[in-house]
Amino acid sequence: MPRYTVHVRGEWLAVPCLSSTNTIGWLGKEAVRRYMKNKPDNGGFASVEEVKFYIRRCKGLGLLDLDDTVGDALEDNEFVEVVIEGDIMSPDFIPSQPEGVHLYSKYREPEEYISLDGNSLTTEDLVNLGKGLYKIKLTPEAEAKVKKSREVIERIVKEQTVVYGITTGFGKFARTVIPNSNLRELQVNLVRSHSAGVGKPLTPERTRMLLALRINVLAKGYSGISLETLEQVIEVFNASCLPYIPEKGTVGASGDLAPLSHLALGLIGEGKMWSPKSGWADAKYVLEAHGLKPITLKPKEGLALINGTQMITSLGCEAVERAGAIARQADIIAALTLEVLKGTTRAFDTDIHAVRPHQGQAEVAFRFRSLLDSDHHPSEIAESHRFCDRVQDAYTMRCCPQVHGIVNDTIAFVKDIITTEINSATDNPMVFAERQETISGGNFHGEYPAKALDYLAIGVHELAAISERRIERLCNPSLSELPAFLVTEGGLNSGFMIAHCTAAALVSENKALCHPSSVDSLSTSAATEDHVSMGGWAARKALRVIEHVEQVLAIELLAACQGIEFLRPLRTTTPLEKVYDLVRSVVRPWIKDRFMAPDIEAAHRLLVEQKVWEVAKPYIEKYRREHIPESRPISPTAFSLGSL
Repeated sequence: MPRYTVHVRGEWLAVPCLSSTNTIGWLGKEAVRRYMKNKPDNGGFASVEEVKFYIRRCKGLGLLDLDDTVGDALEDNEFVEVVIEGDIMSPDFIPSQPEGVHLYSKYREPEEYISLDGNSLTTEDLVNLGKGLYKIKLTPEAEAKVKKSREVIERIVKEQTVVYGITTGFGKFARTVIPNSNLRELQVNLVRSHSAGVGKPLTPERTRMLLALRINVLAKGYSGISLETLEQVIEVFNASCLPYIPEKGTVGASGDLAPLSHLALGLIGEGKMWSPKSGWADAKYVLEAHGLKPITLKPKEGLALINGTQMITSLGCEAVERAGAIARQADIIAALTLEVLKGTTRAFDTDIHAVRPHQGQAEVAFRFRSLLDSDHHPSEIAESHRFCDRVQDAYTMRCCPQVHGIVNDTIAFVKDIITTEINSATDNPMVFAERQETISGGNFHGEYPAKALDYLAIGVHELAAISERRIERLCNPSLSELPAFLVTEGGLNSGFMIAHCTAAALVSENKALCHPSSVDSLSTSAATEDHVSMGGWAARKALRVIEHVEQVLAIELLAACQGIEFLRPLRTTTPLEKVYDLVRSVVRPWIKDRFMAPDIEAAHRLLVEQKVWEVAKPYIEKYRREHIPESRPISPTAFSLGSL
């Protein structure tokens, strides 16, 4: 007998259907009838017949014809929503669709797997897991470690040894011994009580990253989780069943307790959960729709699921990957601006940077040479001012290697810390199978990723700060020798006037966001946890800073391409012409004023998808091969061309 899960005014109802010839309208009425039955006042209705409604799929929100049969229109156990006419839905929360879910319209269940062992996950791997590109499986070595670790826990329970979090309460209740008959209840209570986060739910991509990273940590074999439970968690991940995880509530020690508890809550079949198939629904229904059962927690397993720095670190992985991508593309955009402003390439001479041999500075100068070297890529624009009387440029162009360079070095430093953290055991207590004992420690403290991500925000912000000044130079006719605000008929048209204001606003906002969250600490848990990292906010605001940087550079990219229009028919170098062509494939030139926000978003999307880098990279790498003596080897951690 087919069964459907129906959402009516905030409640989920399981509705069995005796016949596939029943109509969609029948399904809606039956759901409303069950809804009314559960309400003391019948939900405010006198009868089912007076209720007017329409029905839509939870996935994609497509409307259904009330006269179609359920057999023709729906799959077994599909999730649908009854929308009652006259109801006003909150604009802040659509039950079936999380923020950013439009990215899942192209979701396809992956066929490839990544094998996790707890030791070799990369930041790029984790971001790809978040995108839904891979499923997960454990290596045989990881399975063996998990089994041995669990044997230690089973012995502790059998011998009734007093061990924190296994046979005792938590935090201030660490001295309260719990009888064996209540050990399972202890773990469930832990998950329920600690699920106290607030705010918007994490996007599907970020929830997948968090779940995947927790699996990787458990695979190390120091958490005491059973292999059976861990395999159930992996099945949930592979089915893309994603718990509702509010983004706020962690202080970053003892780990990310609130968000990880919400993660665990969904795994035990409580709270809300989302999947591409179901949209938002009660977790037990989503699991059932995918043929999965809620996890039954054994001793220590609730604690194993929620104790660690995985929210800070998973968001940190996204931050460091996006930071690397925009840092590389910032060099390309700045080179294009330099061409438009008729700057000189002398400041990027090899010898200048050899006597101040910071790796990032040398690499940025090299990229500028690879894009602007007239011996390789003749530029008619550069040739037009070869004999001008200008001897040096403003700092925003001349000092790009020094300013962009430290950003690259910052990203490399942070990436190294984050890579170590995603392959670290961060539980408490730790289970050491080879010693047959557990040891309480402080690996859950998030100070490492918190400090690193604060540093990342401060470093990457400078790309926007210097970019905004270059936008000013492009828009200011006294500095650019171009029409004011890069538009003809100024006065009638305003051109890039307010686009520059937007860039200035984002840079100013970043200045506040760059205040380090990790300099703060508030004592929690009755002074048991008397120093915390505030790493959750460090990670979230780092991502916000990076998004602002991307948006500012998107505006500069548009402005530089618009500047090119006023220098035609002269052409710039071949790689920069390719960048111009890419931008013009999504944004047409500005002839007169038009709605600008979509243009900025289109350019932003090019940067997020690394299209600008993909266009320029072949020219940069060809130049590198031809100039190996002048280009120091670049460490993979610092400037991985295929990852960030």
